Amino acid sequence: MKHVVGISLGSSKRDHEVTVDLLGEHYKIERIGTDGDMKKMVEMISDLDGKVDAFGLGGMDLYIYAVDRRYTFRDAKRIVKAAKKTPIVDGSGLKNTLERRAIEYLAEHTDLFKAPRKVLLISAMDRLGMAQALEKIGSHMTYGDLPFILGLPVPLSSLKTLAVIARLLAPIVCQLPFTMIYPTGEKQTVNTPKFPRYFNENDIIAGDFHFIHRFMPEELSGKIIITNTVTRDDVEFLRERKLKTLITTTPEMDGRSFGTNVMEALLVCMAGGDHELSEDQYNLLLKELDLKPRVLEL
Repeated sequence: MKHVVGISLGSSKRDHEVTVDLLGEHYKIERIGTDGDMKKMVEMISDLDGKVDAFGLGGMDLYIYAVDRRYTFRDAKRIVKAAKKTPIVDGSGLKNTLERRAIEYLAEHTDLFKAPRKVLLISAMDRLGMAQALEKIGSHMTYGDLPFILGLPVPLSSLKTLAVIARLLAPIVCQLPFTMIYPTGEKQTVNTPKFPRYFNENDIIAGDFHFIHRFMPEELSGKIIITNTVTRDDVEFLRERKLKTLITTTPEMDGRSFGTNVMEALLVCMAGGDHELSEDQYNLLLKELDLKPRVLEL
């Protein structure tokens, strides 16, 4: 049996383990949180290196995108160096393929985008594939990179504009401590509403669940969320907030959906690779697995 482990900077309360059969092969998939402890992440990766088949880097990104350029986070670069033998990926490959395909699938097979929708994407630099796919189908976009990452009340509506700003800011942002940018550890369980009007003005809220959870207002009546990692408790939390529909781009496995980092590690493991795959390789595997977004009416 092959073994995929996601080592996350996030809360250990979200840990999960499943065994699945995919294309005739058994895989043990495990997510382990370190409660914001980067030193513990390095120690765990070093200890398991060479003993498991693939790592997912969770709770943090290795890369951030300025549309046509990719920048590496300093903290994440230091952590992935701990993996000398086992391949380690952060989910970027799936954000650019699986999430793009998920939006295309929803546009083609559901009525969700039958008419142009107003969409708040919390961070396009984190989810470029989703952003490009949403723009392509004619969505009216609000990008929250400046409000929700830097705290500046300046939402953007175009990837072209974001690209110009991101090229200036991304090299600086990548040098900051990652905990200044993204909710880690117990911060992932805290909800502190921020810029609620951006949520209220849009029909669909899309992007990383931890960002959404941290900043969403007390009520999301009638709203639709398109996101990734959610647990059973997260679903109940969203139901209490009167969310209408939850869509996850990664499939449900024994009660929860794993993050893109874990799913990308799974694909790397399936391909028998020792590093991240090419876009074409990811798409071939995704087509073979026939993964579809999960749509849950709440």
